Amino acid sequence: MNFPTELRYTKDHEWISIEGNVATIGITDFAQQELGDIVFVDINTVGRALNAEEIFGTVEAVKTVSDLFLPVSGTILEINQLLDNKPELVNTDPYGDGWMVKITVTNTADIEGLLDAAAYTNLVS
Repeated sequence: MNFPTELRYTKDHEWISIEGNVATIGITDFAQQELGDIVFVDINTVGRALNAEEIFGTVEAVKTVSDLFLPVSGTILEINQLLDNKPELVNTDPYGDGWMVKITVTNTADIEGLLDAAAYTNLVS
Protein backbone atom coordinates (compact mmCIF):
# COMPACT_ATOMS: atom_id res chain seq x y z
CA MET A 1 0.00 0.00 0.00
CA ASN A 2 0.99 3.55 -0.68
CA PHE A 3 1.14 6.23 2.05
CA PRO A 4 2.94 9.33 0.72
CA THR A 5 5.25 10.86 3.32
CA GLU A 6 4.26 14.45 2.48
CA LEU A 7 0.67 13.84 3.64
CA ARG A 8 -0.86 13.61 7.11
CA TYR A 9 -3.43 10.97 8.07
CA THR A 10 -6.32 10.33 10.46
CA LYS A 11 -7.26 7.22 12.39
CA ASP A 12 -10.46 7.26 10.30
CA HIS A 13 -8.37 6.79 7.11
CA GLU A 14 -8.54 10.24 5.56
CA TRP A 15 -5.46 11.97 4.19
CA ILE A 16 -4.76 15.69 4.06
CA SER A 17 -2.35 17.81 2.04
CA ILE A 18 -1.88 21.39 3.23
CA GLU A 19 -0.64 24.35 1.18
CA GLY A 20 -0.83 27.63 3.08
CA ASN A 21 -4.30 27.71 4.62
CA VAL A 22 -5.92 25.48 1.97
CA ALA A 23 -6.07 21.72 2.44
CA THR A 24 -7.02 18.93 0.05
CA ILE A 25 -8.64 15.87 1.62
CA GLY A 26 -9.41 12.33 0.46
CA ILE A 27 -9.39 8.76 1.72
CA THR A 28 -6.29 6.62 1.92
CA ASP A 29 -5.21 3.74 -0.28
CA PHE A 30 -5.94 1.44 2.68
CA ALA A 31 -9.50 2.81 3.03
CA GLN A 32 -10.37 2.44 -0.64
CA GLN A 33 -9.07 -1.15 -0.64
CA GLU A 34 -11.10 -1.99 2.47
CA LEU A 35 -14.26 -0.46 0.98
CA GLY A 36 -13.92 -2.08 -2.43
CA ASP A 37 -15.37 -0.61 -5.61
CA ILE A 38 -16.58 2.94 -4.95
CA VAL A 39 -19.87 3.59 -6.76
CA PHE A 40 -20.94 6.98 -5.35
CA VAL A 41 -19.47 9.90 -3.42
CA ASP A 42 -22.03 12.12 -1.64
CA ILE A 43 -20.70 15.45 -0.42
CA ASN A 44 -23.02 18.45 -0.14
CA THR A 45 -21.20 20.61 2.40
CA VAL A 46 -19.71 23.35 0.17
CA GLY A 47 -19.61 26.63 2.07
CA ARG A 48 -20.13 24.99 5.45
CA ALA A 49 -17.76 25.51 8.36
CA LEU A 50 -17.12 22.21 10.14
CA ASN A 51 -15.02 21.15 13.09
CA ALA A 52 -12.35 18.49 13.00
CA GLU A 53 -13.85 14.98 13.06
CA GLU A 54 -17.27 16.17 11.83
CA ILE A 55 -18.82 14.30 8.91
CA PHE A 56 -18.42 16.13 5.59
CA GLY A 57 -19.97 13.47 3.35
CA THR A 58 -20.23 9.78 2.60
CA VAL A 59 -18.70 7.32 0.20
CA GLU A 60 -20.70 4.38 -1.09
CA ALA A 61 -19.11 1.11 -2.13
CA VAL A 62 -20.89 -1.92 -3.55
CA LYS A 63 -21.69 -3.36 -0.11
CA THR A 64 -21.42 -0.45 2.34
CA VAL A 65 -21.70 3.29 2.97
CA SER A 66 -19.00 4.99 5.02
CA ASP A 67 -18.92 8.45 6.59
CA LEU A 68 -16.13 10.87 5.70
CA PHE A 69 -14.62 12.81 8.61
CA LEU A 70 -12.88 16.17 8.33
CA PRO A 71 -9.28 15.88 9.61
CA VAL A 72 -9.09 19.56 10.68
CA SER A 73 -11.54 22.38 11.28
CA GLY A 74 -12.34 24.43 8.22
CA THR A 75 -14.78 25.64 5.60
CA ILE A 76 -15.47 23.47 2.56
CA LEU A 77 -14.34 25.41 -0.52
CA GLU A 78 -14.69 22.89 -3.30
CA ILE A 79 -15.86 19.37 -4.05
CA ASN A 80 -14.10 17.27 -6.67
CA GLN A 81 -16.64 17.38 -9.51
CA LEU A 82 -14.86 14.54 -11.33
CA LEU A 83 -16.25 12.14 -8.75
CA ASP A 84 -19.85 12.85 -9.86
CA ASN A 85 -19.33 10.83 -13.03
CA LYS A 86 -16.22 8.83 -12.06
CA PRO A 87 -16.40 7.80 -8.39
CA GLU A 88 -14.00 4.97 -9.22
CA LEU A 89 -11.18 7.58 -9.24
CA VAL A 90 -11.16 7.14 -5.47
CA ASN A 91 -10.06 3.53 -6.09
CA THR A 92 -7.65 4.11 -8.97
CA ASP A 93 -6.01 7.38 -7.82
CA PRO A 94 -6.86 8.08 -4.15
CA TYR A 95 -4.07 10.67 -3.71
CA GLY A 96 -4.49 12.33 -7.11
CA ASP A 97 -7.68 12.69 -9.15
CA GLY A 98 -9.62 10.85 -6.42
CA TRP A 99 -9.36 13.71 -3.89
CA MET A 100 -12.70 14.69 -2.35
CA VAL A 101 -12.73 18.24 -0.97
CA LYS A 102 -10.66 21.38 -0.56
CA ILE A 103 -11.09 23.43 2.59
CA THR A 104 -9.84 26.62 4.19
CA VAL A 105 -8.17 25.51 7.42
CA THR A 106 -9.46 27.52 10.40
CA ASN A 107 -7.51 25.84 13.19
CA THR A 108 -3.94 24.95 12.29
CA ALA A 109 -3.45 23.40 15.75
CA ASP A 110 -5.61 20.47 14.54
CA ILE A 111 -2.75 19.47 12.21
CA GLU A 112 -0.55 18.54 15.17
CA GLY A 113 -2.96 15.75 16.13
CA LEU A 114 -2.67 14.00 12.76
CA LEU A 115 -0.51 10.99 11.96
CA ASP A 116 2.55 11.02 9.73
CA ALA A 117 3.02 8.26 7.15
CA ALA A 118 5.03 6.04 9.53
CA ALA A 119 2.45 6.27 12.32
CA TYR A 120 -0.39 5.61 9.86
CA THR A 121 1.45 2.59 8.44
CA ASN A 122 1.78 1.22 11.98
CA LEU A 123 -1.94 1.81 12.57
CA VAL A 124 -3.05 -0.24 9.57
CA SER A 125 -0.36 -2.95 9.71
